[in-house]
Amino acid sequence: MTSSMPARSEVVVAAFDLDGTLTEGGSVFGWLRKIAGTSTALRAVAGMAPSMAEAAIRGGSTADKHKERLFSELLRDRSLDEVRAISRAYAAEHVAGQLRTKTKARLDWHVASGHHVVIVSASPALYVEPMGVMLGVRGVVATNLAVDAQGRLTGRYDGKNCRGSEKFSRVTTWMRAEGLLGSSAQAPILWAYGNSRGDLRLLRASDHGVSCAKLGRLSKLSAFSSLDEVVAQTAGQDVA
Repeated sequence: MTSSMPARSEVVVAAFDLDGTLTEGGSVFGWLRKIAGTSTALRAVAGMAPSMAEAAIRGGSTADKHKERLFSELLRDRSLDEVRAISRAYAAEHVAGQLRTKTKARLDWHVASGHHVVIVSASPALYVEPMGVMLGVRGVVATNLAVDAQGRLTGRYDGKNCRGSEKFSRVTTWMRAEGLLGSSAQAPILWAYGNSRGDLRLLRASDHGVSCAKLGRLSKLSAFSSLDEVVAQTAGQDVA
């Protein structure tokens, strides 16, 4: 009996990081300012300055922990409905003003080619999901935030921060849910686009890892082809 699943060369998944890859710089603090107000958000960050510096230097689980502490400080007990409305408005504003032209063009190329495009981000799904809708992608994988029985945010993660190995794990789960994972011969060809060490695991696991880092050969992703290089290589061609 012939399988109805397309051959491996016919199925392509393109996973794009958000902050610094599809958009300029980070998005989390701007979102927190919209929710809590600029002065409140700045006070919270100033009060956690030593912790934030440690998070920037050490990364990994240390960064995850301090990011959750900041969320707890600024989001705890806020209405999910209220935050969701603010998040949708913020998503539209951020997409309108912060997209990186070259990366967005590459995303559009994948979409136009009929590929399964997913945004994978450590930023909160509350605003990454509406961004995904605006950008016309197939799916979004991002950090989920816990909500209590009264419909209020707890300030804690619901699951893990979607960074590092968690990105690859969540993308794999998403592909399986989309029916894209069969035998190894039928696995999709995976393109992955990132700009920081938080994307390393996903890029290493992909068939085509692409660095969108502005530091080029000085970045943590220097072993991967640059966005300019892969665009030149695939100009006028179908992805294989």
